[in-house]
Amino acid sequence: MNPISNSSQNPITEDDIANFLANTPDFFERHAQLLATVQLSSGHGSRAVSLQERQAGMLRDKIRGLESRLVEMIRHGQDNVAIADKLQAWTRQILLTAAPQDLPEVMLDVLQRQFSVPQAAIKVWDVAAPFDACEFVLGANEDARSFASGLALPYCGVNAAQPALTWLPEPAAARSVALIPLREPDSLQAFGLLVLASDDAERFHSGMGTDFLQRIGELASAALSRLRQPAPAPIP
Repeated sequence: MNPISNSSQNPITEDDIANFLANTPDFFERHAQLLATVQLSSGHGSRAVSLQERQAGMLRDKIRGLESRLVEMIRHGQDNVAIADKLQAWTRQILLTAAPQDLPEVMLDVLQRQFSVPQAAIKVWDVAAPFDACEFVLGANEDARSFASGLALPYCGVNAAQPALTWLPEPAAARSVALIPLREPDSLQAFGLLVLASDDAERFHSGMGTDFLQRIGELASAALSRLRQPAPAPIP
């Protein structure tokens, strides 16, 4: 019996035809003339085209889509390499900084230049006695410390009058901010806070990923931990 024979009780459906063609790959080899007579919509207007032409058009569209994705992947790869180079330059400068008290200023200066951040500030607390009166310690009140310890991840978003924004040279010009807590590994209490700010409301937005900012926080925390250690005794 013909596998696609019809009957009034079991009319053939489109699914039946599709399944038949899918399970009978040699059908168009035995009926090659059908390929030249089947007419389909071109997909780009009302013009009718042959099955082969429609398939070729679909293949071209698929190739264009793949090319677009490839270009996008290459662009993202280039962006990631550029970010990695900037992060390396920042880390290198930190490692070259001999005096612990110079670290906060060096961090901010290189970070702003490498990543084109308009404004930045940093405060550290619970430092060793020799650094108690340093500029990077003064102004870190209890509200700012509590806020920093409450951040499990960096905060990105609009300027919402967080207490730390008063550390910036121009707080009113900060339309978007990134607030990065500084803490020892596995510690819940922060010992500092890094503030990045921009006059662009979309520079640091709530939907952006924070992995890169977390890496900055981890590196900064490791370097600034030197400020929390007593100065080594001079070698006799």
